[in-house]
Amino acid sequence: MKREGQRILVAMSGGVDSSVTAALLVEAGYEVVGATMKTFCYEETPGASRSCCGLEGIGDAKRVAEELGIPHYVFDVEPEFTREVIDDFVSEYARGRTPNPCVRCNSYTKFRDLLRRGRALGCDGIATGHYVRILRDPDGGPPALLRGIDREKDQAYFLWGLPPEILPLLHFPLGGLTKSEVRERARGLGLATAEKPESQDICFVPMGNYREFLEQSLPKRHPSLESGPIVDRRGRVLGQHDGYAGFTIGQRRGLGGGFSERMFVLEIRPERREVVVGPHQELFSSGLVVEKVNWLADEPLDPNEPIHVQIRHGSEPVEAAALPTDTRSGSLEIRFVEPQRAVTPGQSAAVFRGERLLGGGPIDSAIVPEPASQSAHSAGLPS
Repeated sequence: MKREGQRILVAMSGGVDSSVTAALLVEAGYEVVGATMKTFCYEETPGASRSCCGLEGIGDAKRVAEELGIPHYVFDVEPEFTREVIDDFVSEYARGRTPNPCVRCNSYTKFRDLLRRGRALGCDGIATGHYVRILRDPDGGPPALLRGIDREKDQAYFLWGLPPEILPLLHFPLGGLTKSEVRERARGLGLATAEKPESQDICFVPMGNYREFLEQSLPKRHPSLESGPIVDRRGRVLGQHDGYAGFTIGQRRGLGGGFSERMFVLEIRPERREVVVGPHQELFSSGLVVEKVNWLADEPLDPNEPIHVQIRHGSEPVEAAALPTDTRSGSLEIRFVEPQRAVTPGQSAAVFRGERLLGGGPIDSAIVPEPASQSAHSAGLPS
């Protein structure tokens, strides 16, 4: 029996996660509609047909929809995706920052477009295969977005940019499952995607060659792709690089040799085309500044309460505190309880209270510790 008034639009990428998401909702009695988003021109991107958003993904999603007996649509969102995700990706690298296109896609393209298309199709909610959970308030208050049960697959970090008003409409059936359980469900249902491997690449750079993609996207002789000096914190020239767009904070590869100790990228200064390097201990920051903060929780953040902040995908949130600022808009300064390695402008800082995702924003800058405290911290570090 179908659940009355419960028509759900499911984002189906053609992978096992979104396939099982659709299957679980069908099993639960929802009226399910599948949708795959065409995000870019596959013919112009080598290897893109096999990416998670490529032509192969569209075909696999359609096959699963047929197996489940649900309608399936393909939405062309290439203009929006190009403007909000690809152009931003290129612009951020040109500024010497390291962008996170998956966060950008979720924040500006995927969920907003799914909601708009879903309403046009008469849907009451939307669902994706993200490993996160929605906790609904029985008293009618706003729901909370929680980390997934499977810590290795938890994807809350990527969702801080969601418009808070759409949280009541979201469904994440995989949040309480592990990846192995999802695979078993897919096998048990005989889904075509049950053994399909995961895509690890950015969909529009499927071969992983960011430099080539930037060369094709930026004007010729753009400063980010031109040679410049490799310097230390004091400004001493230690070598030359062939374009700062090829570097990110914490990187060792591509710096050349001849140093008395291992050197890492500490900072990128696009206005001078400088890549700043230093020893491992200089990679640590005492805090960071977050820009354009988006809050998912209604209650204000108490500056005195302990919070946890995740500064990159795959890392655990670390204990921190927010300085007394206006946390409803603008920027937010966060101080770590223990200095953290390789804080990277352009990446995201996601703020948690326990399991709950409170919000987040792009990292604008790292706060470098005072030399004395930095030296004390580095004393026990390996060289």
